[in-house]
Amino acid sequence: MNAQLQTVPALDPASAHTDGADGPGQRHAGFAPRAIAAGRPLIAQALARPRIGFLGVGWIGRGRMLALAESGVADIAAIADTRPEALQAVAASVSGARSVDSLERLFEQQLDGVVIATPSGAHAMQAIASLSRGLAVFCQKPLARTAIEAEQVIGAARRNNRLLDVDFSYRQVAGVSTLRKMVQSGELGDLYAIDLKFHNAYGPDKAWFYDASQSGGGCVMDLGSHLVDLALWVSGCAQCEALDAQLFAQGRRLSPPLETVEDYASVQWRLTSGASVRMTCSWQLPAGCDAVIEASFFGTRGGAALRNVNGSFYDFTVDHFSGTASRRLAGPPDAWGGRALVAWADRLASDKTFDPAAEHLLDVARLVDKIYGR
Repeated sequence: MNAQLQTVPALDPASAHTDGADGPGQRHAGFAPRAIAAGRPLIAQALARPRIGFLGVGWIGRGRMLALAESGVADIAAIADTRPEALQAVAASVSGARSVDSLERLFEQQLDGVVIATPSGAHAMQAIASLSRGLAVFCQKPLARTAIEAEQVIGAARRNNRLLDVDFSYRQVAGVSTLRKMVQSGELGDLYAIDLKFHNAYGPDKAWFYDASQSGGGCVMDLGSHLVDLALWVSGCAQCEALDAQLFAQGRRLSPPLETVEDYASVQWRLTSGASVRMTCSWQLPAGCDAVIEASFFGTRGGAALRNVNGSFYDFTVDHFSGTASRRLAGPPDAWGGRALVAWADRLASDKTFDPAAEHLLDVARLVDKIYGR
């Protein structure tokens, strides 16, 4: 799959079909109609609001756009989609935004940044094209299909000195930042185990997800990338070793080079810090509920976990464990879905330059590549 995937051209950024990166059939993108941070960020209030363009206004793109509009930290200046019906559906929601049918037309709108919510195979080329024109980029995950493509995007952001981020939205769930501080401060002691789960009883409703040349992979790319990000970001350790991945499609074991995208994955690896990580993720698993989502962290002095509530894609709790005792750190209601985008736009209002934290995106992409045997 590696050689084939590297030679398949990404979609033309000027004409790529801009169907949203996720669809309602997936039910896991963390969007609720009022999914913005609690309390408006302060930086952008005192400065000129950045002009933002949206490339792709499918389900996820439209949801993030409405969250940004409600936050008030940026002006949505233009929206682009190849489908007139998609543009019509959102035009009334955002006053003053110009509707165009391509990325090239979006570039004509005097923007400060672009939000990319298109099929994954187009992300790298569209992000590089935007960054090369001096625009900041906020991209739906994954940033690219492979680590090679991700490195090219990050290189373009660095060369053009522009802000780049990816919508790893589960970082923004209330309580997760507290969990991270507990891990990295040593409050949980020495971290020795991380357990990660993301099972979606539905799976994608768009054909391109099942074409590796467009998606870059199956449930690991779609769901597991969120878990990989959480493991690396919370632990503060980006390097891994001794990785073993078992990938399946409809119950059949897959072996590299992959020609079929996986719908179930069981992966174990060891961080160079010594912590053992176990991850399972799947599409269309008969789990008895809509979704099972969990990220648990265990140390020598305690544990903490992010868990979804009663199979929900949107409601989460974060708890701290000490022996048999449990302390709730955060829980629903929590409109978390648009927070990452709002934070990016808020920073863009005062600083459009490259953020070295974007290098973390390459660490995630490299680990995903290892899972796929690339």
